[in-house]
Amino acid sequence: METNGRPKGPMVLARGTLASINISDGGVPKRRTNGAKVARLGLENDAQNDKVHHGGPDRAVCIYSLQKVLALRAEGHPIEPGSVGENLTVDGLVWELIMPGVRLRIGDSVILEVTSFTSPCKTIRRAFIEGRFARISQKVHPGWSRVYARVIDEGDLKIGDRVEVLAGW
Repeated sequence: METNGRPKGPMVLARGTLASINISDGGVPKRRTNGAKVARLGLENDAQNDKVHHGGPDRAVCIYSLQKVLALRAEGHPIEPGSVGENLTVDGLVWELIMPGVRLRIGDSVILEVTSFTSPCKTIRRAFIEGRFARISQKVHPGWSRVYARVIDEGDLKIGDRVEVLAGW
């Protein structure tokens, strides 16, 4: 439907794919699972050891780029999807466009809104040469950070779901 010559609803700016879904009982690495239910406070069966710095409604889901993981691996870092604590690893998006305020639709029903860049901490040091976890700090290396998101619309996800960057909210 159109309203005043514009399509109704959000416009899709970019598309990618959900490459990995990662959960843990707390801490890292998070292990790959084939699917997950996304609720207001994050992925079902996922937990955080540090509730002060992780979790809550504005940090319900942590997201990272498969392209960044592969680039870091090419630099020699022993990083894998889930090893830096991200719940969702996405493929095919220009990661530098994923910043606070951006909304993502994943699969048929899940809508997430990016709330902040994440601050890396020593718990992810095993994923980096000589423990240099600041390699994914937004302050030190802009465009390389993971992001946190709040859940706008809950639903089920599976590996291979489409990921869409939305505009027009």
